Amino acid sequence: MTQLLVAAAQIETVPGDLDANLRTHLRHIGRALERKVRFLVFPELSLVGHAAGRDALRLALPRDAEVLRRLADACAALVAVVGFIEEAPGAQFFNSVATLHAGRVLSVHRKVALATYGELDDGKFYGHGERIDQFALPGDARWQVATPICADWWNPSLVHRLASDGATLCAAPVSSAIEAVGGEFDNPRGWDVALRFYSLVYGMPIVFANRIGAEGGLRFWGGSRILGPRGDVLAQSEAERDELVVAPLDYDAVRAARFALPTVRDARALKPLHGEIVSDM
Repeated sequence: MTQLLVAAAQIETVPGDLDANLRTHLRHIGRALERKVRFLVFPELSLVGHAAGRDALRLALPRDAEVLRRLADACAALVAVVGFIEEAPGAQFFNSVATLHAGRVLSVHRKVALATYGELDDGKFYGHGERIDQFALPGDARWQVATPICADWWNPSLVHRLASDGATLCAAPVSSAIEAVGGEFDNPRGWDVALRFYSLVYGMPIVFANRIGAEGGLRFWGGSRILGPRGDVLAQSEAERDELVVAPLDYDAVRAARFALPTVRDARALKPLHGEIVSDM
């Protein structure tokens, strides 16, 4: 089989309420299991809320926390990406996503590109992630998965790196508000352009999960969607409502897209220039 059924969970997070948000996650995992989804993505900081950084001392979780274990236990037949504040050794705090399956944490990605501009203040509360790893999807290692978080997608070098390293499927857990960057920046349009560009140029399927609702004067616009490997939107939410956005992905389509437009094949790291630049003119 070459097809993989994937989903974005477009939810409204209750700020600072781990118990309520755990219930929401379990409900959506249950709905995804009923529909035979194998890969499910929740928004950035989905367990705690967009502005939870200031409450990190109360809300942060270690990787072996009971909340994550309960979610992982529920993911017997699927893989789920959930957003949380990670408390790492040495009392360090990160904006992270955990990938869960069959009772365990498969992977944790710490946000590298902390958004500290406009109405965004990641850098006040979180440490910078230093890696952008990927992992094989359980049961089908052809799907090499990466989980860059929100502003990580606005750093083209990070996306280029993960594509060049062999990723064939990306989660995009996001907490994007209309007002986040400023009045002159159209966030929904910007995400549409960026996601289509990356999926087309790299032959990269993307599962984009954004939240809905309002928090601290910010309005979250949803727009969760699934893109195929040619910049095509396979499924998309058309309303600011709680829902699962579901679509099948076909690995053969990834093969064909990358054969036709071999960006990944032809990617080469340029050697840094040392000394004086010499011109032939």
